[in-house]
Amino acid sequence: MTRAGGPVGTGARVDALLARARAAIAPRPGPAGLAAVWEGGGLVVDIRPVELRARDGEMPGAVVIDRNMLEWRLDPTSPHRLAEVTGPEQPIVLFCDEGYASSLAAASLRTLGLRRATDLDGGYQAWRSWSGNGAPG
Repeated sequence: MTRAGGPVGTGARVDALLARARAAIAPRPGPAGLAAVWEGGGLVVDIRPVELRARDGEMPGAVVIDRNMLEWRLDPTSPHRLAEVTGPEQPIVLFCDEGYASSLAAASLRTLGLRRATDLDGGYQAWRSWSGNGAPG
């Protein structure tokens, strides 16, 4: 459940953490900006739990990485990285359901040196509304 400023129940500390993360990962593309990410050799990464992917569907072209494996799969120096990871300048756009957890995760990737990591403004739900994909696949 959400409110206009974020998930219900967030406190001032969490809101401040989120604001700092979003400042660090700007700019955050909206759904219309994803085509340019793919065209530029970037990755679009779905970090939603399996339950949300089953409920709402998946985004065509997105790579699915569970949040708990994200850093290992995307760190260009990790022996466990995905083959699609090309280096620290590769554009990487994460998304979660509404764009909160993915903002924090993208900030984590920035600390690993992935200088163009960011997240999808509004998350999967924004893409779902924008694409007209209102029903699960």
